[in-house]
Amino acid sequence: MTENENIAMPETRLWNRNFIAIAIANFLLFFSLYLLLPLLPLYLRDTFNADKDTIGFILSGYVITALIIRPFGGFIVDSYPRKTVLLVTFALFSIFFVGYIVAGTVLVFAIIRCLHGFPFGIVTVANSTVAIDVMPPAKRGEGIGYYGVFNSLAMVIGPSVSMYMYEGGIAADYIFMTALISSAVGFGLNCTLRTRPRERVENKEPVSLDRFFLTRAVPESLMVIFFSFAYGILVTYISIYGRDEVGIESGSGPFFSLLAVGLIAARIISAPQVRKGLLTRNIGFGMTVAIAGFLLFLTLRNSFGFYGAALILGIGYGAMCPSFQTSFINMAPNSRRGTANSTYLTSWDLGVGAGLILGGSVAETFSYFHAYCLALAMAIIGIVAYFSFIARHYNSHKLLG
Repeated sequence: MTENENIAMPETRLWNRNFIAIAIANFLLFFSLYLLLPLLPLYLRDTFNADKDTIGFILSGYVITALIIRPFGGFIVDSYPRKTVLLVTFALFSIFFVGYIVAGTVLVFAIIRCLHGFPFGIVTVANSTVAIDVMPPAKRGEGIGYYGVFNSLAMVIGPSVSMYMYEGGIAADYIFMTALISSAVGFGLNCTLRTRPRERVENKEPVSLDRFFLTRAVPESLMVIFFSFAYGILVTYISIYGRDEVGIESGSGPFFSLLAVGLIAARIISAPQVRKGLLTRNIGFGMTVAIAGFLLFLTLRNSFGFYGAALILGIGYGAMCPSFQTSFINMAPNSRRGTANSTYLTSWDLGVGAGLILGGSVAETFSYFHAYCLALAMAIIGIVAYFSFIARHYNSHKLLG
């Protein structure tokens, strides 16, 4: 068991060789994820004749298993060589795409989808933790923002490519194969990372709850849950909502593109503010803009409201998410960096999973419009809680920044 794993040569540049490699690998990881995101609701409905509840259950299973493993992922990443953990879980994540191709029944597909969440839950913690390790400390907040840009680029390209292929008559199996290849290339890039062997620790710390979950960040975790709940509903059901309730055919591709444009623009523009430590200002701005986006989305049920809201929501989430993640890192010592990352990602997954389940149930009982009303309500609760006490809690409990 070892302590901190560092890059072979100290770097003062953010865009060093290791950071570029792992950022591109991150893009390919999430590209494979976003290829499937708009596809799966349509694929499950068209191929297996699944109803809304079944679709919501299958899609949420992936998030739930990732959620279950995430706290253990932080412990593993902090306790063992991070590159080894990263490569093993990246390989397992890639292999699971084969399962989607061979699944012949909705039950088998559901099992494979649920199990796939386990390697995803750890590989995302490992990938982001190693990425933070390779960032110069003075540029860490800025680096997290740019690292997230690669996620946003995947969000632009992945759904657009997926819907172009599927609606163009290309079989879903070829889309699953594309995801497999993308993930495999990302694995190969991470194999090129150069890291130092980590020093052995003679006096190991006892196992405690804080090794699995950053307990001092519980209020901040609740904040993330509120907005990830809304985000989970937003991106998961957008293709069916746009087609069935707004009358926009093939609308999910442009929607995700505009959403990602907003995410990328906000991350780049807000990066200097994050570097200066103005996290609470960024978060407050992002939440306010996101709520404005949900209001536009719900009040104007036409092309202008649909696509305009995508851009506005992207700006809102692009401003708040890097600051959210940086705040978790700032509340933990370096030896708990993996735990801080896993706590943030666990909170995000918990909100997304709850949004998938409850959103699907509301849509089945009422409509997808009502599911999005629920998303707006959760975002409003979140912003009230943030300005009431969570911002002050962060400022009084942060260790860095």
